[in-house]
Amino acid sequence: MRVIAGEAKGRTLIVPRGGGTRSATDRIRETLFAIVEPELEGARVLDLFAGAGTLGIEALSRGAARATFVERSAEAVKALRRNLAATNFGERSEVVVANVIAYLDSRPRGPFDVAFCDPPFADVGIAEATLGHEALRSAVAPGGLVIARAHGKHVPVVPASAHIARIKEIGEEKLLFLRYIDAAAGG
Repeated sequence: MRVIAGEAKGRTLIVPRGGGTRSATDRIRETLFAIVEPELEGARVLDLFAGAGTLGIEALSRGAARATFVERSAEAVKALRRNLAATNFGERSEVVVANVIAYLDSRPRGPFDVAFCDPPFADVGIAEATLGHEALRSAVAPGGLVIARAHGKHVPVVPASAHIARIKEIGEEKLLFLRYIDAAAGG
């Protein structure tokens, strides 16, 4: 695993031992960041279910100002901290060791311009609970982008408070690009 582009291009990233996480492949990240890169310059990024941090680190490498990583696995957090040190992004990052729903229940500090939601593929319920959580909607800046990764037929139901700006299929995986509807603006 490596950083694909930007400031830390080519740096090797480690992944946690065991099978508890599955990092986005180079192909997935190349596709995702080709779409989202114009929104990254100076962005505040939220990486939910961060694992080893490959998505948030790639965003930092491509110009994001700050990233908050949320991960509960001790092994993944260890790998994430090592990856932040190896890429020199530690000072531009916050690592929150918590369950994503508990983190959202704590009303996270925002606003975030871009949020990655990359939950375990087998747990569609957690993806739906995360995307539909009012605190995520509140934490994302008006006009901000949420990118959810899904596998096969396991595509989360999008809450009524969001619209799908784009769906990109890559093999058996799907990337959903969502924007929350601003109730104050009437849609």
